[in-house]
Formats: sequence, C-alpha cells, structure tokens
Amino acid sequence: MSDPYNGVLTVETEGAIATVTLTRPDAFNAINDDMRMALIQAVADIDGMAEIRVVILKGEGPGFCAGADLKGGLGPMPTDHMLESEYRPSLMGIANSSKIWIAQVHGSAAGIGAAYAMNCDMVVMAENASLYMAFAAISLVPDGGNTWLLLKGMGYHRALQAIIEGRKIPAEECLQHGLVNQLSPVDQLEADTRALAERIAAAAPLAAASAKKILRNISNVSFSDAFTAEAQAQAPLTQSADFREGVQAFIEKRKPVFKGK
Repeated sequence: MSDPYNGVLTVETEGAIATVTLTRPDAFNAINDDMRMALIQAVADIDGMAEIRVVILKGEGPGFCAGADLKGGLGPMPTDHMLESEYRPSLMGIANSSKIWIAQVHGSAAGIGAAYAMNCDMVVMAENASLYMAFAAISLVPDGGNTWLLLKGMGYHRALQAIIEGRKIPAEECLQHGLVNQLSPVDQLEADTRALAERIAAAAPLAAASAKKILRNISNVSFSDAFTAEAQAQAPLTQSADFREGVQAFIEKRKPVFKGK
C-alpha cells in the first residue's frame, strides 16, 4: 500500500486526538516539495475525520522544523505562486479547521516552520526551545503568515525588531508575549502536550469550534490577507543577489555580506 504522505510525515489517531509528526529528522524537518504536499493531504484527511477533535503537530528528532529546505533550491515556480499554491492550503486549512490544533515545539521552529507552530490554535513549548525568524539571514521577509502572527503576539515594535534582526525568540520570551500557551521541561513536553490535548478534547466540540472561528475572524487584518502580502513581497526578494548570497552563506556556514541588490 502506498504512503499518502511521501514518507515525510505520519498521522496517528487515538480516540479524539490525532498526531501529525514531521519525519525528516536528518534535515531538522525542513519542508521540501514532498512535505508541502503531505501537509496539504494530512490537514485535509484529518478534517474529514469526524471523530477527531484535537490535532497535535510535532517534529521528530532534534527540532520542530527548520523551515523551508533551501538545499534543493526554490524550484522553477515563482515564489509567491508557490507560497499561495503549496503552503497556503495547509496553513489556511489549520486556521479554518473545526479541529483544535496544538503545536508541540522542541528545539527550534524556524522560518516558515515558526508559522506552522504559531498558526496552531495553541502551542506548548519546551523551556529550551525558540522561534527563529531566519528570513533576514537570506535577505527575505517572513512568510507563511509569520508577520501577522508576530504582530498579534508581540506588537509592532518588537515584531519589527525580531524580523529585521532575524532573532531567535527564546521560550520564556515567547510565553511573555503570548506566542505560546505554556512551557514545559524537555522531558515533560510530550506528556504536557498530551494532557492539554485531552482536556481540550473533553470540552464541548461545537462550542470550541465556534470560539476558534470567532477569534480567527474578529481582527481588523486577516491572516489570509497578511499571507498574500508576504507572498507578493517575497517574490522579487527571491530574485535578488542578496538572497543568493544569503543562501550561499547559509550553506557555507558563514556570515552573509549583503549589498542591497
């Protein structure tokens, strides 16, 4: 029987809880073509599971997700089209789902991996974990809805600084700014996330889904609009010399030299 998730993630169910695990540990769960498609499929599949009320999203290995896999290049598709067609369906699927999604974050959630974490409805983070706005290192803006998510959590001033400086936002600061729900010791992260999932699964599902829908839609600027604005800004940036320099420096593990071109 073929694997509908291309060997890059697994979906397991137990009672009313589903667990989606990113399974590219050797690449720090960096998101490649296969994983983008698998995430779209997994979100859609789980949405069709009437018995599931809560979904845990986590990563296998040393970290949650390193963001987009840069080693394979960006491919022939324009970046804004790729974001809209291959990232939007899963991220908006999580945002619009009647299920409650909980991110279980250990190590680092970097780049668009941070968007997958923060876009979940709740986040449990290991005490030594971080959210990493890695985009600045390769002369890009955050995408995947990261700007909207950071602005809502941190406010304009802190969000802009984190974006421009390409900061790693440590777990304690994430909690302080309301980017995550709770912190856990590393060895308790799995158990604490499961306990939260079980509590949420025991709540009234129709009321939970309605509360999520209301909170997702009462902001002045929508996550969807922010996603599109990011995608449109990202497209010309990925054609710049600074972006190529940033990627090369990343691969060579050195500090990039940007020239504004």
